[in-house]
Amino acid sequence: MKKIEAIIKPFKLDEVREAVEAIGIHGMTVTEVKGFGRQRGQTELYRGSEYQIEFLPKIKIEIVTTETKYRKIVDTILDTASTDSVGDGKIFIFDVADALRIRTGESGEAAIE
Repeated sequence: MKKIEAIIKPFKLDEVREAVEAIGIHGMTVTEVKGFGRQRGQTELYRGSEYQIEFLPKIKIEIVTTETKYRKIVDTILDTASTDSVGDGKIFIFDVADALRIRTGESGEAAIE
C-alpha cells in the first residue's frame, strides 16, 4: 500500500477532489497547513505598510491506496493542481506497512477499499 501526501494551493482543492473522485477514489483526508518553499513567503501591503508573510496557506491532502492505483492518483493530482507557477506544492509518496479499519477489524487493502 502507498500513502500519498500532496501539498497544494487552497483554491485548487475542489478541482483536485473532483478529479480524484472521477477516477474512483472516494476517501481522503484534508488539512489546512502553512508553509513555504523556495519562494520564502511573500510580501503583502496592508494599510500602506509592507510586511512579510513567511508561512503561506496551503492544503495537505492524504490518500492511502493500493500499489496498483497510486500512480494514477499522483498523475491526476499533478495534472489538476498545477498552475505552472512557483508555490504549486509537492507530492510525497510513502510505503504503508498496514492499515486497520477500527469498526470491523479488517486489515491491509480490505481496510482501505
